[in-house]
Amino acid sequence: MKKTYNVPAELTPISMWGYFGYSILFNIPVVGFIFLIIFAIGAKNVNKKNFARSYFCGIILALIIIGIAALISGATGGFAALASFIQQNIK
Repeated sequence: MKKTYNVPAELTPISMWGYFGYSILFNIPVVGFIFLIIFAIGAKNVNKKNFARSYFCGIILALIIIGIAALISGATGGFAALASFIQQNIK
């Protein structure tokens, strides 16, 4: 049963299944990223636009954290230690 709201179309709430579906859509590697950008820039519904923007911010935050971890690992010799560990255990 679909609820009806007395609000303009651009303010209509998104259902729980809608958020779930958009999360799955945004997780598709290339197509999802394209849809994410399209929704973040041009969605008519404010809730879709804000959800896409928050998802995009989450991706950026994850990339920053991964980058910092890689820099720390590289600066402390973590990659060399990992390569050495892999070489010793392959034989």
